[in-house]
Amino acid sequence: MYNCLIIDDEPIAIRVIKNHLSAFTDFLVVAECNNALEAMSVLSKEKIDLLFCDIQMPQITGVDFVRSLAHPPKVIFTTAYRDYAIEAFELNVIDYLLKPISFERFAKAINNFFELESLQNGKTSEKKENLNDNRNFIFLKADKKHYKVDLCDILYFESLGDYVMAYTINNKIVTKERISFMAETLPESQFIQIHRSYIVSIHKIESLGPGFVEINKKKLPVGRSYRPLLSRLLDNNN
Repeated sequence: MYNCLIIDDEPIAIRVIKNHLSAFTDFLVVAECNNALEAMSVLSKEKIDLLFCDIQMPQITGVDFVRSLAHPPKVIFTTAYRDYAIEAFELNVIDYLLKPISFERFAKAINNFFELESLQNGKTSEKKENLNDNRNFIFLKADKKHYKVDLCDILYFESLGDYVMAYTINNKIVTKERISFMAETLPESQFIQIHRSYIVSIHKIESLGPGFVEINKKKLPVGRSYRPLLSRLLDNNN
């Protein structure tokens, strides 16, 4: 369970963050503060893993507040202003969310948090494209919800234009993401793109033939440009 602190001088903004956060079972809101000075007291007493911080607040801005902390928690800025983005990211924050904050955009910020947690907990120094290798789940948005899906249950993904169909051991989930986003998000040690429309679980490949792989008794095409990568993968596992 991750402890969260919300700092915002607008009650409505706090409610939006809490409502979005309630969809994820891994977070506990320890306190809600209307300004940075109140938050200082909380931070001195509680272990905070994730801080949601407004920028334009009385007495001190959120950027200056985070900059003043000797050991800040992970931070997601929530603001109605674009002007502070460069300053914010110089502080190595997780994300910079512009109000009004949609649930979809909020969920991406949470995924960024999970990715960084996985990296730090795994104590790995792998390059950026492998940051997700320690993850064992992913959130997929469907039917106005975010479903937590274990990566080991996924067979493959199929592109449907602006959507992606995730085929799992037990069901199918259609999510509003492009296949290119899934290719960037999924760990390379577990998934491989074999076609512009397909990403497959490496561990679920049952057999290969000329121009196809077979998963769960279904033949999926292997694009010409993807064949060398698949061949190297097979060579590395022989």
